[in-house]
Amino acid sequence: MDAAPRRISISLLAHTNVGKTTLARTLLGADVGEVRDAAHVTEFAEGHELVTANGHALWLWDTPGFGDSVRLLQRLESSAQPVLGFLRDTWDRFADRPFWCSQQALKNAREEADVVLYLASAAEPPGQAGYLEPELRILGWLGKPVIVLLNQLGAPRAPDVEAAEVAQWRAALAAHGFVKAVLPLDAFARCWVQESVLWRCVEDALDAPLQPAMAALHAAWRARRERTFEASMQVLAEFVAAAAADREPVDDPGLSTRLRDWVRSAVVGGGDDAEAKARARLAARLDAAASACLQRLVALHGLDGAAAARIADELAGLAVVEAPISTAKGGMIGGALGGAALGLKADLATGGLSFGAGLLVGSVLGALGGAGIVRGVNKLRGAEAPVVSWGQAVLARLVRDALLRYLAVAHFGRGRGAWREVGAPAHWPAMVDTAIAARESALADALAMPDPTPIAVVLAAAGRDALCALHPTAAPWLARP
Repeated sequence: MDAAPRRISISLLAHTNVGKTTLARTLLGADVGEVRDAAHVTEFAEGHELVTANGHALWLWDTPGFGDSVRLLQRLESSAQPVLGFLRDTWDRFADRPFWCSQQALKNAREEADVVLYLASAAEPPGQAGYLEPELRILGWLGKPVIVLLNQLGAPRAPDVEAAEVAQWRAALAAHGFVKAVLPLDAFARCWVQESVLWRCVEDALDAPLQPAMAALHAAWRARRERTFEASMQVLAEFVAAAAADREPVDDPGLSTRLRDWVRSAVVGGGDDAEAKARARLAARLDAAASACLQRLVALHGLDGAAAARIADELAGLAVVEAPISTAKGGMIGGALGGAALGLKADLATGGLSFGAGLLVGSVLGALGGAGIVRGVNKLRGAEAPVVSWGQAVLARLVRDALLRYLAVAHFGRGRGAWREVGAPAHWPAMVDTAIAARESALADALAMPDPTPIAVVLAAAGRDALCALHPTAAPWLARP
């Protein structure tokens, strides 16, 4: 087999102002070209190296958009040697620059492309886009394999809804044999696993001599994305592990004051002032840690922008109190609090992802019996002073939130500009919940360990399951390489 270095070129073609440069930025992870809400912003074809492997290179060409597609088709059909005609006809460059830009896109695809990516706007059905049919005939004239990418899909929707729309486009394009695949790839809300599907389709569309080189390039690209995924799971695990280990001392005002505060809390509401302050300090640290975690995720994905996660003040009410119990007074306190369930409802709102569901979190303090049992409990806890910490329900919620936060970053296309937080699509939480529930026991064991590595393992497995559920066509490529 020929092992000579290969350069594989892909040209992005589309009607003007459909989002080619935005998608190019997302695929390249770099701010190439100029993005404006206007026609013919890109005037020249620009090539960019996407990835290299074993001496091979994959190049992506951002090209000018098609404008008057009908007239462009007529020019092609009336010229015996259309490309040479374009080169000779310099008049268009000055008298009709948009038309000349369209010609440059064709010239690039004809001379450079091994595969053409045609970006179609899914904002309207295929039968209603007047430019689509003439542009498909132009693509057929090129004589190159074409992969159609559906852009401008709108807000992320459930997989079955998106699949139905893709099927509609595939049916509409079925008569064009040069169209090798139709894929959803919104420049604003795509994910790296969808890009992996794209590169596999490119490999299949290439001539046989180029396929081994493309397979090597895809493997190199995927390895880079896998490293980002694993690093992201480690960042999330460190955040959750730190929260699980965090403790905040409570200034103990003495037994009589604690009993008075407990009675007041049970009768009129409220709580221990010292305990409330400790909870607030614990929540403030979690708030800062969540922001730092999000900033690290954003940086790992090559994005920028001020990332901040805000946790609602009510979260402080979810902390669990671990108070040492006096051996002399243990029996009395145990009897007074026997069977009492302490907990507060709160909404968890982090980083623009508001989950809204009320949580009932508490600790049941049963009668502890004699002083010997009390000493045993204190020894096991290692508690020398009252402290507050996060309970298991809160930690499980933080795991869920962490995965949702990862999905938000992983789906954020660079073409959107600086990172900014957006709400999670309605179907995401249920898929994340299902992925976590399948590993409930393993997660509980991992949370009990001081090492974040076991948590990262559970998060990675749940994260892959969630990505498979969100993007079923990517499932074959989501197993660990």
